[in-house]
Amino acid sequence: MEIARAAGALFVRQGLRATRAEDIAQAAGIAPRTFYRYFATKEEAVAPLYAAGAQRWAEAVRAAPAHLSVPEALEHAVHQTLTPGLGVSSASWEWVRTLIRLADTSPALRKVWTEVCQTSETTLAEILATRGEDRPTRDEGHEASGEGRASRGEDLTARPMPIGSDRTSTGLGPMPAGAAPTPTGSAPMPAGLAPTSTGSAPPPAGPAPLTPALRFTAAVAGAAVRVAVESWAATSAPPTGPEGPAALALRNLGALKGFDWGGEG
Repeated sequence: MEIARAAGALFVRQGLRATRAEDIAQAAGIAPRTFYRYFATKEEAVAPLYAAGAQRWAEAVRAAPAHLSVPEALEHAVHQTLTPGLGVSSASWEWVRTLIRLADTSPALRKVWTEVCQTSETTLAEILATRGEDRPTRDEGHEASGEGRASRGEDLTARPMPIGSDRTSTGLGPMPAGAAPTPTGSAPMPAGLAPTSTGSAPPPAGPAPLTPALRFTAAVAGAAVRVAVESWAATSAPPTGPEGPAALALRNLGALKGFDWGGEG
């Protein structure tokens, strides 16, 4: 990441064309041959910076409270990662603006940005698949709710509501602490992992397959955020306020009202 930061600083300060791979290596305190051991071109050197932002966004979706629907989890992640001071500082957002603008002027840098976005979509699809497995079904949610218990005549004061039933957001903290947020909870052990009568347990099931519907959902969600950030970067608007990246992303997600987020729209 030190090489990526050095490359980003030089690109922002003196431009892409005026920066050589040897300049990046010198700024990072390494030999040029070491630079080329990790990156084939100077443009590839900033890929970890692009990827870090995309990863923060995806991990914030993973860390969203389990009771949130997919659109609610996406909005939660937007608040946590695109609001200056939570995911990235206001000063860092100016770096983001410049690096995304440079991607519009350089085919090589645009290729790096596009590849990072595509990888992020796959990661998001995997996360959405996991959320779909862990999230309680509609019947289970009704059963755990006060409405379901009251319909059976239960005393709602007899036991507390389930943990996580509140809808408050959990702060991920400023960068870098928020760079890799951890999930807020763990999934219950699948019934199939219980020991069998012979004393052995079957191997754990693999990850859920990425269906076309999941891939499409992740692509739509990713595009809503990516277009918001790119649109903001093309302006001189501050990173906060109604024209900031968070506000634009929330507006894009709001325009998708009625979209089938896997049956949770």
